[in-house]
Amino acid sequence: MKSRVIHSHRERRDKHNYTQIGTMERKPFDVETTEDHKPYSSVDDGGSDSVDSFENEQKKLVYRGWKVMPFIIGNETFEKIGIIGTLSNLLVYLTSVFNLKSVTAATIINAFSGTINFGTFLAAFLCDTYFGRYKTLSVAVIACFLGSLVILLTAAVPGLHPIPCGTQSSCQGPSEGQIAFLLMGLALLVVGAGGIRPCNLAFGADQFNPKSESGKKGINSFFNWYFFTFTFAQIISLTLVVYIQSNVSWTIGLSIPVGLMFLACVIFFAGHKLYVKVKASGSPLAGIGHVIAAAIKKRGLKPVKQPWIDLYNHIPHNYANSTLKYTDQLRFLDKAAIMTPEDKLNSDGTASDPWKLCTMQKVEEVKCILRVIPIWFACAIYYLAISMQMTYPVFQALQSDRRLGSGGFKIPAATYVVFLMSGMTVFIIIYDRVLVPSLKRVTGLDTGITLLQRIGAGIFFAVLSLLVSGFIEERRRTFALTRPTLGSEPRTGEISSMSAMWLIPQLVLAGVAEAFAAIGQMEFYYKQFPENMKSFAGSIFYVGGGVSSYLASFLISTVHRTTEHSPTGNWLAEDLNKAKLDYFYFMLTGLMFVNFLYFLLMARWYRYKGTHDEVSYVVDTVDEETKQQDKNSV
Repeated sequence: MKSRVIHSHRERRDKHNYTQIGTMERKPFDVETTEDHKPYSSVDDGGSDSVDSFENEQKKLVYRGWKVMPFIIGNETFEKIGIIGTLSNLLVYLTSVFNLKSVTAATIINAFSGTINFGTFLAAFLCDTYFGRYKTLSVAVIACFLGSLVILLTAAVPGLHPIPCGTQSSCQGPSEGQIAFLLMGLALLVVGAGGIRPCNLAFGADQFNPKSESGKKGINSFFNWYFFTFTFAQIISLTLVVYIQSNVSWTIGLSIPVGLMFLACVIFFAGHKLYVKVKASGSPLAGIGHVIAAAIKKRGLKPVKQPWIDLYNHIPHNYANSTLKYTDQLRFLDKAAIMTPEDKLNSDGTASDPWKLCTMQKVEEVKCILRVIPIWFACAIYYLAISMQMTYPVFQALQSDRRLGSGGFKIPAATYVVFLMSGMTVFIIIYDRVLVPSLKRVTGLDTGITLLQRIGAGIFFAVLSLLVSGFIEERRRTFALTRPTLGSEPRTGEISSMSAMWLIPQLVLAGVAEAFAAIGQMEFYYKQFPENMKSFAGSIFYVGGGVSSYLASFLISTVHRTTEHSPTGNWLAEDLNKAKLDYFYFMLTGLMFVNFLYFLLMARWYRYKGTHDEVSYVVDTVDEETKQQDKNSV
């Protein structure tokens, strides 16, 4: 007969008297010395005395929580307004002040955004391995201030930008020296923003005690405040700051971010004696390398019959990560934890060569990371839609009727992107207060839907956003070609009589997509990555955006080059009335729909971390074997 044998890992370990031995490959978190709290040392031998000492020193830490939040959230608010105020209108700045073509400017912006996002991964590595979050943030906020100052100088000093073009059809481009100075400012912003993005969230969370109930609630509230300040900063930058830059003066408009960044630096360093400063504790990338190397070296070994029992494993008392159960996915990595006669142990039971023998815990942590990668790739392609909605709607707005009311006030073209942010902000409230309670009654889940379902919904709305964008652009161009225009925009073409308010639907749909996918991704990465990789979890979110930015630059350049001399005309011509931007949007819609199908496939395969408290296996037994087991037990 058949019987289903179900054992938890703890039951199997006790039943078979299995001894687990091993050590951490990362030392426990250490804290820098300040006047208010003393540092605690790393645990070296794993003995009970050192563990008790570790726990006692942990209790001496002073977590000030909300008392230091004015410094952290104040810095976060002014820093975000400063950075976004500098970058949000950069596309218009490059075309109007530096006299660059729209395709060149869009390519630079996408490459710049991609470099910032990729820089977060390097910053996370340096932060966890060498410097710690406080030192990384200290360098980053100063770099942001200097970068904003350099960008300001390119506008304030006449010799650092080309001669104004005015209404001329052909303009003088920037010199090599002017481009070099501009790129120096952008490089400083890459260093600053790349260091701030992956560390700010974790540094704020460090100020709360993760083991107390009030500390856990404080961490959750801090995340809410973080996203609130981020959205608030974007709205302020895309309205007030952009308006001053476009309608008053570029010098004054770029001076505001510089002043705010300086204020952010002052606020951040004012609280340096009060912060809990977690030191660098070693990179988890070494553990990943150990598992992969060991699995490759032992690829010829036969799999063990009961891996949850037979694999080498040990969970120290002070281990930073939660204990993971064995999973039967990616089983080729299990061989890294198979112990052979050639594997040697130290006197304390640790593996003498971690490149040849790893614990099952480390193997499962690597599995968690590898399972996330296919999902991350689909999310990176998803951000292609958001990248396009942050660039080309600005050009569409420039050649649309931007007048508001009868007073002659014109909404700045770059400000229209604020509707994306507003759509995201409003829908977050609707989602949290209306949809989640309603869906909870149907699904029984506290979150209403799963994280992957939330991300999938975001990708679906991104498809709708691009589809609507194509139809709106077709309407705008038709108005420009068949109806009286409202004059001409310098260096582009005639202004369509279609109201720029028609751009709102595509931007709101993109905002709804972000409310689903962006926040869902951040939560997904934080929950699915091992605890000692939270900085990397934050960075991989931005790296996905970086991949999409580079892909956007590649697509724009390729489509522009391919269609430039085609019979149907250049899809991405300077004058959108002569271009086929709607074709480009429809092409992206098809690409995004294929990506949506790929995501559904990968989501079906994915297994959440920690959802299987017990692992079930079906074994065939016969009556004789059952009787023999009963006899042996007696």
